[in-house]
Amino acid sequence: MAMASGTVELATFERRLGRVQADLRAAGVSAMLVGPSSDFFYLTGHDAHASERLTLLVVPADEKPFAVVPRFEAVLLGERADLLDVHAWQETDDPIAIVAGMLGMGPGSFAVSQQLWSTFLIGVQAAIPGRDWRDATPLLRPLRMVKDDAEVALLREAGRRTDVAWEAFIREPISGQTEREALARLTRLTTDQGLKVNWGICASGPNAASPHHHTGERVIGEGDAVVFDWGGTLGGYNSDVTRTIHVGEPGGEFRRVYDVVRRANQATLDAVRPGASCASLDATARDLITAEGYGDAFLHRVGHGLGLDVHEEPYLVAGNDLPLEAGMVFSDEPGIYLDGRFGVRIEDAVVCTATGGERLNEATRDLVVLD
Repeated sequence: MAMASGTVELATFERRLGRVQADLRAAGVSAMLVGPSSDFFYLTGHDAHASERLTLLVVPADEKPFAVVPRFEAVLLGERADLLDVHAWQETDDPIAIVAGMLGMGPGSFAVSQQLWSTFLIGVQAAIPGRDWRDATPLLRPLRMVKDDAEVALLREAGRRTDVAWEAFIREPISGQTEREALARLTRLTTDQGLKVNWGICASGPNAASPHHHTGERVIGEGDAVVFDWGGTLGGYNSDVTRTIHVGEPGGEFRRVYDVVRRANQATLDAVRPGASCASLDATARDLITAEGYGDAFLHRVGHGLGLDVHEEPYLVAGNDLPLEAGMVFSDEPGIYLDGRFGVRIEDAVVCTATGGERLNEATRDLVVLD
C-alpha cells in the first residue's frame, strides 16, 4: 500500500521481482540486467546512483536477485537484504569481473534494460562472450505501464499537492516578473507541498507558442498568454500539469483558442475507456481542434505515460494501436500554438479505470486572468 509520505511496502517489490522472474522463465531468458534508473527503482525501491562506478541489479530467472555496488554505497541497500543479495566492490576491484563471475560462463540469454550505460554493457558482453542479448523493454513494459493501487495513490497525491501549489500561485499578480522569477515562485510553492521539483517551463507572450520553451529572462507583461508546465515527485512518482493564464483582459481569439483547447482536453478524457486505442485518444483531440481550424497548430501528440518517469509508455499518438487497460496513467494535453503570437495548453494526469477516465489533478481549468 502507498502512504501519504510516499512509502511502498517491501512486499510490493517482492511481487514485482517475482513477476519478472516468471516472465524471464517463460521467455527462456537467463537473467535481466538493470542499471540505475526508474526500472531499478520500480523493482527494488532503491534510488540507485548513476556514475562512472558500476551499480547493477541482476535478476536471474531461477535464483535470488543480486546487486553489484560500490562498497561505500552498499549500506544504502541494507534494508533490502530480504529482496536481494548485495555484492560490494572495492575501489581497486574490477566490478565487471564480479558480474561475469556471478553470471557464469555457460550458454544463455540476457535481457538488458534501456537505461544501462553502454560502457558497462559493452564490458559485460566482452567478459562473457557468446551470449544472446536482447532488449528488456518487452518484459518490463507491461509491468510499468499498468499501475497498481499503490502507484495510483502516489500519483493522485502528487497531483493533489501540485493543485494546491497552483491555487496558491494564481492568487498573486505576475506582471513585471521574468519567466524565471515566476517559475521560481511556482516551484517554491510546489516544494512547500513536500514535492521534489526537478524541472518546469514558464513561456510567456510569443514564447508560449513553443511547447518546450526554455524559460528565460523575458519580462511578463500586459497582454501576455503565459504557459506553465511543471510537476513534482512523491515517492518517485511524478505529477505533470500544464495551465495557461492571461495577463490582463484577453482578446477574442485568445478566448476562442482557450475554449477549443479546454474542450479538446475534456473530449480526450471522455474517450478514455479500457480497450480504446492510444491512437484514438490522439484522434479525438486532433479532430476537434482541426474542425475548429487549428489543426496545423497542434504540434505534438495528445499525451504520454506518467509514473516514475515524466515521459514513459504508453504514448497517445497516431499509429499506436495499443489498447488502454485499467491502471494505465497518462497525460491529456492538447495544445494550440500560433507562431510569434501565443500558445495555449491544458494538461492533466488521467488514470484509466474499469469505467472510464479519472483525472488525478483538478487545478482549475477555467480561464485565469491575472494582473
